Amino acid sequence: MPVDDPRPASPFAPAPLTRDPDFVAWTRGVGVIRHDPVTVERVSRLLERHAGDPARRRDWLAHLRAADRLACMGMWLVAHMTYARRVRLDGEPLGADDFKPTPEGHTGGALNMVPAYVGYLAANAISGMTRSWMMGQGHCVAAIDAVNLLTDNMGPAHGARYGLDDAGLTRLVNDFYRCEVSADGYPVSPLGSHVNAHTAGGTGEGGYLGFAGLQYVHMPLPGQSLVAFLSDGAFEEQRGSDWASRWWRPDDSGPVVPVMIANGRRIDQRTTMSQSGGTDWFEDHLVLNGFAPLTIDGRDPAAFVWAILTAEAELADQAELARAGRTRYPLRLPYVIAETVKGFGFPGAGTNAAHNLPLVDNPATDAAARDAFNAGARALHVPEGKLREAIATLNTHARDARVRERDHPLAHPHPDLPTLPEPREWPLGEPVSPMAAIDATFAALVEANPGLRVRVGNPDEMRSNRLNRTLDLLQHRVTEPEDGVAESLHGAVITALNEEAVVSAALANRQGLNLVASYEAFAVKMLGAMRQEAIFARHCREAGREPGWLSVPVLASSHTWENGKNEQSHQDPTLCEAWLGEMDDVAPVLFPVDATSAATALQSLYATRGRIAVMVVPKGPVPVCLDAEQARRLDEDGLLCLRHDDRARLQLFAIGAYQLIEMRHALARLDAAGVPASLYVIQSPGRLREARDEQEAPALLSQCRLSTLVPEVAPRVFLAHCRPEPLAGVLRPLDTGTRSRFLGYRNRGGTLDTFGMLFANRATWAHVLEAASEVAELDLDALLNPAERDALAGEGEPEALRFT
Repeated sequence: MPVDDPRPASPFAPAPLTRDPDFVAWTRGVGVIRHDPVTVERVSRLLERHAGDPARRRDWLAHLRAADRLACMGMWLVAHMTYARRVRLDGEPLGADDFKPTPEGHTGGALNMVPAYVGYLAANAISGMTRSWMMGQGHCVAAIDAVNLLTDNMGPAHGARYGLDDAGLTRLVNDFYRCEVSADGYPVSPLGSHVNAHTAGGTGEGGYLGFAGLQYVHMPLPGQSLVAFLSDGAFEEQRGSDWASRWWRPDDSGPVVPVMIANGRRIDQRTTMSQSGGTDWFEDHLVLNGFAPLTIDGRDPAAFVWAILTAEAELADQAELARAGRTRYPLRLPYVIAETVKGFGFPGAGTNAAHNLPLVDNPATDAAARDAFNAGARALHVPEGKLREAIATLNTHARDARVRERDHPLAHPHPDLPTLPEPREWPLGEPVSPMAAIDATFAALVEANPGLRVRVGNPDEMRSNRLNRTLDLLQHRVTEPEDGVAESLHGAVITALNEEAVVSAALANRQGLNLVASYEAFAVKMLGAMRQEAIFARHCREAGREPGWLSVPVLASSHTWENGKNEQSHQDPTLCEAWLGEMDDVAPVLFPVDATSAATALQSLYATRGRIAVMVVPKGPVPVCLDAEQARRLDEDGLLCLRHDDRARLQLFAIGAYQLIEMRHALARLDAAGVPASLYVIQSPGRLREARDEQEAPALLSQCRLSTLVPEVAPRVFLAHCRPEPLAGVLRPLDTGTRSRFLGYRNRGGTLDTFGMLFANRATWAHVLEAASEVAELDLDALLNPAERDALAGEGEPEALRFT
């Protein structure tokens, strides 16, 4: 019997609450979709409150019935994407040759996402408003791609390749996990195993579970709405989402509806939530953390419709109370818990196998598995005519003059480039904190651009990192401000002792102006979130979706060379080293050497889009050594010659502010000994590397330009902020082999001052001269006095090498 035939009311539903035939027809459900008593009652009340007009009521119920049919066929197509290499819209059983020899797919989670995503589409159609969406569990992308195809909500690559017929659907399932590479090194298939740049409406890969839970609350602007699909597995993997209710304010954010798909299983065991007491325990947890939980049937798209509309209404009511001063912050942020079983709607649901391949055995080779697949598909199938009718019912975009879900507001953020104030220049030779210079520059930028929402991600001490003016201007966002402290209910500084949470606040504010500042050693905890965003931005550019969000600087201060007093745990340049491995067109690393270069680099970055830059910036005062023009050229080329000598027997390269100070000391000794040398500063090592693909090449300095700026006339010594080994790889075009030496951090540290750190890592000016004597065959005795030579050899007092 076709699943869409008339049938008695669902055994799970009570006697209809109305004699309305349309309502009674909806209560019967479709295929595997049933409406439990709680959902029936909730929908009935929703209709009474918001759809009193008979025509409107019929329209709403038509949308709910259409959602049932679409959800069934979405799950039907997801199952085919995992197992089948042929699709038949007529629903006829598949034979052995119609199945993939090697099935693949995160099938259970994708099946669970179908009713959720369809419920989101139906809520949009019912309310006449296109909300934004995001999905933390990116491996469930089959649900999104399947439903997008069925509703003709595809991006250009999918729209040109797939369609709602046997041929188009067959191409889709064969592209899923196709894993073939083209001649140019890119995937042949526009489908990915996770959300990718071709996924219509996708905002991020979701490969790192948990970051969506940290980001959603910071995303929509006033007038925009967001539904965020989250997972119970991600809840236990990445903590910090509990704080979302602390951050949401109705005056600078649109409504957000977090929806947890609670299927109770990780890859091969139950989630911690499931083991701790299930959703009852989680509801208590949410209440304690400032949320208002709404538990629904996660198998029913109508339950998601009710939850989205109800959550938004409840949040709007609380916002009005807050504006009237009749409630206190944090507001009770509605949080939807969608209870389901892993892989609902298909054989194998609820088992460990449901995470990936619910049938366990392969239908291509196993008759029992083949029979199970065909039986499961038959229970989900909706006749093509009924399916197309349902799709037409839900696609109300033209009628309501609203954008399709592929074009929701957060899918293509493109704020105006900020107005840049006149750049400031500091007097040469004056000791100035580069972080203080950035502070002044950023505060001026904020004041010049009042139309851009600001987020500053701060995991610890802003004043310690010299961001005083920024903090006083923007203030910590708190729920109960303390008198005499830079705190406000509506502050723009998101402070929490959790690096992932605060960097996510900035990365999520894609329609605004952002800054992140952290101790360098602990900023490495931000790496996963940063990398996911940078990769997705790059893939969007490759796909023709130019990322429009303003570039984000991540400041690494209180860094390795100035944080010696706090032991070696605080002395770690890993973040900049790892970021140097990413592609420079989206992930530059900058080492400004003074106040002027730091301020110039910051402003230059905000004139670009779609980049996340690590800026290693001293907080301590260092001498201003560049004028405005020099800082501009350093920013433009990534490298600057501070002193050129045509007779140079040695070329010195400094990467980092303290490293430049040491190089200047070394240069003074060389001058005193009559050894001609040239001095260069490198601010952007990644710009000097060999391009790794065509997309990175325009962001790099051409080899012709590099050879003009740095003629190969002498041996070279490099002194770096980071470990020398990764830097040597990046700077391969400048490495002259045996005539080059690279110095830097050697994993030595402790409770030391800056000089002690430099000495322990053999990175002082004297160690530079030692390296120079080796590559340029210089007489070291002519460059150092006896006490200095003894200190260098580890036989005398290190203090002999300290410059005062």
